[in-house]
Order: sequence, then structure tokens, then C-alpha cells
Amino acid sequence: QVQFVESGGGLVQPGGSLRLSCAASGFRFSSYAMTWYRQVPGKEREWVAVISSVARGTDYADTMKDRFTISRDNAKNTVYLQMNSLKPEDTAVYYCNAGWRTAVFASWGQGTQVTVSS
Repeated sequence: QVQFVESGGGLVQPGGSLRLSCAASGFRFSSYAMTWYRQVPGKEREWVAVISSVARGTDYADTMKDRFTISRDNAKNTVYLQMNSLKPEDTAVYYCNAGWRTAVFASWGQGTQVTVSS
């Protein structure tokens, strides 16, 4: 059974930082690219950052470049998202899934809420 467990969200002031984690299970983690997504109420889920299976390639949505860094630890089946210089518009629920900017699996975790507010 494929599972994703996201954590690390919270309330942070504008300009602050957070590090999100996503622990994956139920599939061969090291064989898949991993993507972070985010969603705000009333909007579609959008991709944020992606990393290749062996971490040799990454890509970021335009508004996240130079602020977010994606990484992974295949030994721990975990993907991370370091978020710096956070802005109020980064407020969303953040999710991860396997695949390169397109979710491979239909199941999603509960997500982790990030709220950027003063």
C-alpha cells in the first residue's frame, strides 16, 4: 500500500523558513522521481519542486526558484523541501507524490499546512 506522510509545516512569519519532510512507503522509492505539490482551497493542486530518482536533476516552479530547495534521502525513503524567504502567497497545504511533475499514484497523504502570516 502506497503511503505518503508529510510533516514540518506550521505558522511562520514572512521571510521565515521551514523544512518539510515526506516519508514514503509501499513502492521502490529510489526508482521514482519525487514531486512536491501545494494546494489552496478552491484552486487546483500545483507542482512546486521535483527531484529525479537519484537526485541528479531538480526543477522548480518559477515562483519558487531561488527560494526553495528539494532534496531526498533514498536510504530513508524521504524527500525534503527547504523553503526560505517565505511569502504569504506560499500559504497552502503541501503534499508529495512520486513522478516527475505528474503524480504516479492515486493515493495522497494528508499534507502539511504551511501558513505564512505576520
